[in-house]
Amino acid sequence: MVLSLIKRIQKHIARRQQPSPEPDRPPLTGDDSRSARGSRSSSRKHSSSAPVKPAAAPRPGGAAGRSSRRRGRRPKKSPRGESRVTAPAAAHGDWTPADHDVPPVEGKTRFHDLDLPDELLHAVADLGFQYCSPIQSEILPATLTGKDASGQAQTGTGKTAAFLITILTHLHRNPKPDRPGGEPRALILAPTRELVIQIAEEAELLAKYLPVHIATVYGGMDYHKQLCRLTEKTVDIVVATPGRMIAYSEHGDARLGNVEILVLDEADRMLDMGFIPQVRRLVRQTPYKEKRQTMMFSATMVGEVERMMSSWTIDPVYVEVAPGQVESDSVEQIVYLTTSSDKFALLYNIIVRQDLKRIIIFCNRRDETQRLNTKLQQYNVSCAVISGEIPQKKRIKTLEDFRGGAIRVLVATDVAGRGIHIDGISHVINYTLPHDPENYVHRIGRTGRAGATGTSISFASEDDSFYIPGIEEFIGHELPCVQPEPDYLILPALPRKSGARRTGPEKRPPARNGDGSSRPSSRRRRRRPTRSGSSGSGDTGRARMRNERDGPAPAGAGKPSGRKSAEVSDSSTEANASSAGRRRGRRRRSRGKPSGGQNSRPSAPSAG
Repeated sequence: MVLSLIKRIQKHIARRQQPSPEPDRPPLTGDDSRSARGSRSSSRKHSSSAPVKPAAAPRPGGAAGRSSRRRGRRPKKSPRGESRVTAPAAAHGDWTPADHDVPPVEGKTRFHDLDLPDELLHAVADLGFQYCSPIQSEILPATLTGKDASGQAQTGTGKTAAFLITILTHLHRNPKPDRPGGEPRALILAPTRELVIQIAEEAELLAKYLPVHIATVYGGMDYHKQLCRLTEKTVDIVVATPGRMIAYSEHGDARLGNVEILVLDEADRMLDMGFIPQVRRLVRQTPYKEKRQTMMFSATMVGEVERMMSSWTIDPVYVEVAPGQVESDSVEQIVYLTTSSDKFALLYNIIVRQDLKRIIIFCNRRDETQRLNTKLQQYNVSCAVISGEIPQKKRIKTLEDFRGGAIRVLVATDVAGRGIHIDGISHVINYTLPHDPENYVHRIGRTGRAGATGTSISFASEDDSFYIPGIEEFIGHELPCVQPEPDYLILPALPRKSGARRTGPEKRPPARNGDGSSRPSSRRRRRRPTRSGSSGSGDTGRARMRNERDGPAPAGAGKPSGRKSAEVSDSSTEANASSAGRRRGRRRRSRGKPSGGQNSRPSAPSAG
């Protein structure tokens, strides 16, 4: 049997190794094709009176394409946010800066005045930018010449575009095409995955007409897939979180010895999240500060951040944008004084009566976001949760739906409080006030970005109103505290969903007749079945045995009345008590203990 199996395998291998038939050989048709398939003989001559059909055109892709179609496979689309290498640059064409004429304005800096490459200026024009923001006008003239920079600025002030324009201009002016994979020329470190994705997207938009490859590296995604995309091709810019990047660098998959520009964004946030030790290890793998350009940005300046700036930069250009400048110009801030029990009613009425289309609601804890999300869904408000416990792929999908308008309300913790730029957010609501005043600034920075107007609403209850003085001291001015209107504190009845299962007292409404009057239900409650042999009178098995032994009781015996019934009940009680006492005595004697009762007898003395 084994030998026959081996022979069959050898024949199969021999048939696989035979050369394929010539492409111009006519196919088998009619009876000849059926006989050839039955005999499996290649020596049979193909002759038939039937006309020979022309040979079919070969399928594209060959055997591999046919097997792929048989399995029903489709090319996989790279989901948004995955670590990927950007597509080739778009055609720049004959575009010139004259095609995007921007008139000069006193006190403002045009991008035309910065001597940017035409390809980069073309992408800036496509995005609709004409004049630099305050931080861009102060920092770009210095960084474009290779100087270090450090600044204190919130998200939404244009600092991301500032260091991206610097990096892309340097890469365009100093091309190095022949480099191995895994050796980026620019490294951007950010504290959160969402901020990494946002920076990479903005870089792709600005590098639209430049041959620059950008890759993202962050946790929560497939490790080996990101590794292949980081090392299989030449990568110019890597945007990464410190945790995943340190894993690749320590294993030798990412080599940072040739980094020319290093950017640390949201340095204070990395300090709060405990990333500074990892950041230090990554910085030590880069060239000395004399051989690289370093840019650091932070929303707040604390002692540790200032020490890092002084040790990692050389004579940097320092730019500071005060938090109050961003708030007073673009964000209207309101604080409603309410109670914890009235918070949800106030929130619901604000969303519905003001017809808010895209808002972010911040909570301090994950369980608060889940409870609030459940309540809003019960009132048919489309919402979703984004917090640290949500898987990364689901967080990316939620942000995509929120950007596209499929989700109206985003309930989030401070994970989404930094660096997330979503257009069209009209309101930010602090359902619970943050414990740290810095988080308040980052939360309200989600609205009123890049010169647009927005509204920040905060709820101050008996649980968190004492955080207001610290926030006012941090931002440098008082917050307007008002009482909500009384009708905003009235919560409407919970809407009933169609086809929902009824619960509570309305679980089964009474049946109705044709005239609308109620009638008793014909469905009766099923009685508990009696023991076998019972006539249904309710007698127990012990009573039936007594009747069989003593005969039927005389008439009226079962219904004692007056003094006689009392005597019968007393006698039955005494009999039950005596029988219970006898049973207890027997149990104690069976255990070898003296009963100690009235009927117990002293044991006889032993003969010895």
